[in-house]
Amino acid sequence: MSGWRSAPGIALTLEALVDLQAGQGAMPRQRPMARRAGVMASRHPGSGMDLREIRAYVPGDDPRRIDPSASARTGVPHVRALHEDRDDITLLIADLRGPMLWGTGDALRSVRGARHLAGLGWQAVARQGAVGLIVAEGAGVRVLPPATGAGHMLTLCRLLVDRHAAALADPPGTAPLTEALSLAARTAPTGAHVVLATLPDGWQGADAALSRLARGRRLEVALILDPLEVTPPPRPLPVRRDGVVRVLRLEPADLGAVTDGLAALGAVARQVAP
Repeated sequence: MSGWRSAPGIALTLEALVDLQAGQGAMPRQRPMARRAGVMASRHPGSGMDLREIRAYVPGDDPRRIDPSASARTGVPHVRALHEDRDDITLLIADLRGPMLWGTGDALRSVRGARHLAGLGWQAVARQGAVGLIVAEGAGVRVLPPATGAGHMLTLCRLLVDRHAAALADPPGTAPLTEALSLAARTAPTGAHVVLATLPDGWQGADAALSRLARGRRLEVALILDPLEVTPPPRPLPVRRDGVVRVLRLEPADLGAVTDGLAALGAVARQVAP
């Protein structure tokens, strides 16, 4: 990476994401032998072999859990997820579409969004939870299924850095987040914590997919705010739209309607200020 794409606040660096690990608490010296990493003890005892769900296979799933009957019936590989314990799973969704590659402060929205998600990921690692990542790009998605451990979290950070650099080199489009949210619904089991980092209106156009994802999961939408939306300049500014330049006075963003709209879909809005 060279030129403007390597400038601080524009480039997303692995060092910056790894540094977020500090302050998340010391890792436990040992793990209870009777419990898998990435799960919390359930209040309801079970045999450890209870079937939680059969879902579509996602790259990275254990091939030994492929369900032959469901795979043959649907023509698509499916895996069996067991309800041994209550999973502590965090699925992060990074919006790296074109509108996120912008900012008026000391960092692009996309950089600040990635840092926010990485911090949550390190928190999950510190409590021995599993963390996964979906990257929404203009023409597709990338996925890293949930797993535990600092090594996996480092892989997640590298994926974020790599896809951010690719987005800067070839800015993606603005297709709705439908594909990424639908993949998240197939990846995150019931009870998982799902966090989407996007701009205030970034989720719009994918309402149905967002609502499906929220069912049975804790869905949080982190609204990555730009300084202009929080404290706009007092003087009018020239704004170009559709080839026409107008002088407008900017007002602080009114996020009430956004918060209400997300709540109606089952999601919680979190404002991430500059």
